[in-house]
Amino acid sequence: MKDLHSETAEKFFDRMGDVTAGMLMTGDDHHIPMSHYADAEEGVIWFITAKGTAADQAAIEKRNVNYLIADSGAKLYADVRGTLHEVNKPGKLDELWSRAAGAWFEDGRDDPDVRLLCLRPTHAEVWLTEGGAKFLYEIARAHTSGKTPDLGEHEVITF
Repeated sequence: MKDLHSETAEKFFDRMGDVTAGMLMTGDDHHIPMSHYADAEEGVIWFITAKGTAADQAAIEKRNVNYLIADSGAKLYADVRGTLHEVNKPGKLDELWSRAAGAWFEDGRDDPDVRLLCLRPTHAEVWLTEGGAKFLYEIARAHTSGKTPDLGEHEVITF
């Protein structure tokens, strides 16, 4: 895991904790909104889904997927690429389970359709911004100076 402990990777995982959802591309032109659980220690992103969903099918087939994040509040924009896997880790599922996850399942955590998925990134293109005031300043500066705006850090992380 080449860049897992780089400064940008650490900021990426830290800010992912402030993001509630992204768009998971599970196949050609098929994007679905998903809540995630960023796990900096393991360098993975967890999802809870139901048996038979597009995300579940992508995990069964161990497809390469993209997870797109665009969250101005977290000051994070990212295109995360990697392989999606279905995993059987009851302890991890218990750790991640929430009332929000339970709302999707008739029998809650014990529903037989509950699936835990793991996205193991291979790389991510990440933009870390400074927020609204910095954005406005940089746009104004660009118009008066002709220089390209500096909106924050941009890096490709290789995991």
